[in-house]
Amino acid sequence: MKLKLLSWNIWCDGHMEEIAQFLGAADADIICLQEVVPEDKTRDVIGYLTGRGYHHAYAEALKLSNSGWGMGNAIFSKFPLTNVATHMLSAMDSRNAISADISVGGTTLHIFGTHLLHTHQQPSETQELQADTLIKAIPADHAIVAGDFNATPDSVAIQKMRAAMTDADPADTPTWCLYPEGCPVCKLQKVDTRLDYIFTSKDIVTRSFTVGDAKGSDHLPISVIVEL
Repeated sequence: MKLKLLSWNIWCDGHMEEIAQFLGAADADIICLQEVVPEDKTRDVIGYLTGRGYHHAYAEALKLSNSGWGMGNAIFSKFPLTNVATHMLSAMDSRNAISADISVGGTTLHIFGTHLLHTHQQPSETQELQADTLIKAIPADHAIVAGDFNATPDSVAIQKMRAAMTDADPADTPTWCLYPEGCPVCKLQKVDTRLDYIFTSKDIVTRSFTVGDAKGSDHLPISVIVEL
């Protein structure tokens, strides 16, 4: 059996019309989204996807300074979600991972969606701690972790993830930054940095890793076909 899994940081300042258009056309079986803001009804991605029949789980990670609204990670699935949990990854610079189990064809998949601390592509002990904590929470088999790791392929955090799991894109295709406004500090002018990843446990086979052509966010969406 084959499943399509998609991950995307949709940006708290993202363009909802383009986001909805891409997600609808992608028709993924499992979707992990970051920077979801449930209180922002102009970007109601939860309403959009649940209206298309997806089950969902959401975990707030932090508060936006300008509005006080919560922002976090979400998992959407065409299959019912069970054993939903939130994993705090560090006490300082609070970030989390949300996890849920999905039963497909007699196999239980453990899905994790996460968003690590943004460090402007610089080394960070906190980000490394978050990666360590995440790895400890992931089951050894039938596990998929997807999200915005805010870390480049040569970072310690990603090297830790690659030692524990399989990177679905060993080619390190860039995923960020489509809009300079995505980070006023970095001010990148083109998509030339990889921050987004899909990792799987060693027992899972993946095919057709793709970086999507979408204009809705400062990040590009990524997807992969998972074979069970």
